[in-house]
Amino acid sequence: MKQFFPIVLTFSFFLFTGCEDVLECIINIRPELENKSLVHGHVDEFYFESISAEIKNEPNDNVYDYYFSVSGNIPEGIELFYDYREVVFEGIPKETGRFTLRVSLTAEAIVEYYYDEFGNEYYHDPLCSNNTSRVYTLVIR
Repeated sequence: MKQFFPIVLTFSFFLFTGCEDVLECIINIRPELENKSLVHGHVDEFYFESISAEIKNEPNDNVYDYYFSVSGNIPEGIELFYDYREVVFEGIPKETGRFTLRVSLTAEAIVEYYYDEFGNEYYHDPLCSNNTSRVYTLVIR
């Protein structure tokens, strides 16, 4: 009987929590920012760099809305743009230094509501977690 206890416990867990949500967290579907070092720039020279976002373990990550925020000091002359799944740094820097930036990302599924065959509305958020952040260092020489 002891050998069946883990099976019964697992079955009960899925029965009361719903398979879909549990599997999504086991698969770890969540937003992710690119793990990279930013290219070093030089004063009075054009600078361009971008940081990409994706939904980890999700082949259809274009069906999400991506919302970014950047905190920290951005060097004078560099502008910040958001282009769908990217944060873009572009411009001609006017000052040298090491600039620490925190890029935060929140992702939301575009279609979170759906209807079953009986017309009942359901809310479904496929993400195990919907936000993340990462610290980057921008060096201008």
